[in-house]
Amino acid sequence: MADEFPDYLDVDYTDGEGEQPEDYPSLEHKVEKAIEVTKKGLEEYENPAVMWTGGKDSTLTLYFIKEVAERYDLEVPPAVFIDHYQHFQEIHDFVEHWANEWDLDVIYARNEDVGAYVDEHGLEPGDDIDINALSEHNQHHVRDLLEYEEDTFPFLLDTYVGNHLLKTVALNDALEEYDVDGVISGVRWDEQEARADETFFSPRHDPEIYPPHDRIQPILHFDEPAVWDAFWYFVVPDTVEAYPDDGYVPQGFDDLPEGVEQDDIPVSPKYFEGFRSLGSEVSTKKSDQEPAWLQDMENTTERAGRAQDKEDLMERLRDLGYM
Repeated sequence: MADEFPDYLDVDYTDGEGEQPEDYPSLEHKVEKAIEVTKKGLEEYENPAVMWTGGKDSTLTLYFIKEVAERYDLEVPPAVFIDHYQHFQEIHDFVEHWANEWDLDVIYARNEDVGAYVDEHGLEPGDDIDINALSEHNQHHVRDLLEYEEDTFPFLLDTYVGNHLLKTVALNDALEEYDVDGVISGVRWDEQEARADETFFSPRHDPEIYPPHDRIQPILHFDEPAVWDAFWYFVVPDTVEAYPDDGYVPQGFDDLPEGVEQDDIPVSPKYFEGFRSLGSEVSTKKSDQEPAWLQDMENTTERAGRAQDKEDLMERLRDLGYM
């Protein structure tokens, strides 16, 4: 990254301030704004990367990146996949499949020190990890940044220490290694209270906490129903040759248009199975038996299937660099 970062940027860090999804009343308004933010991000940053979890939000963001890059002759940045060792196998398969289909360069961000400890001791999720056996780098994060005083922590994402080491530290280390100045991510205002005040371009410039960079957030203004509408009326018709050009909302695995298989569609099979959020194999459950996009999104919580959704914890983790 250039030493003068962020002086070489011309972005508005207040863009989106005080707004909410209702300020973009139609899907067309939302798509137009997403394209605008994506284009600005690809043009302004010297070494951007896109966060990709294999979930709907990050895949929609990746779709906008691909479309904008093709339309304006820009480069598609590498995708960063945080491998926290507790993913559904279907997520790994989905990411590998579509990385190949879309010719993507994927950076796998892992806390390999924690992973090596887990492998060496044959740990299962929930088993304790000895903090003093970890690297100085990880011990610094646990003791100095998190101010955690216990001798061990459980090998789980749904804890303060586990989430930070397995996700945030892994991400920040990757950003430093690859000199990333702009992280394009698929967070949304409506997803969590901790994200409600985000702007489309959000600075993360404190070198004491994370490698200085900006967050570029093209779908902040989408709500959950709009994400699914974008998939069935834009993403899937544009991606799958045999799909109806005007879109089609399937009722399940067995209700796809003729000649279309589930593997042809850039939508994780876990959503077809009834999951609305894809946290980890250990802590995420189905929300319902119906596919995610057919569930009652107005009267139920998107992340209800996750074991952890504490807003104070999310706020603290975001202050340390979590998405």
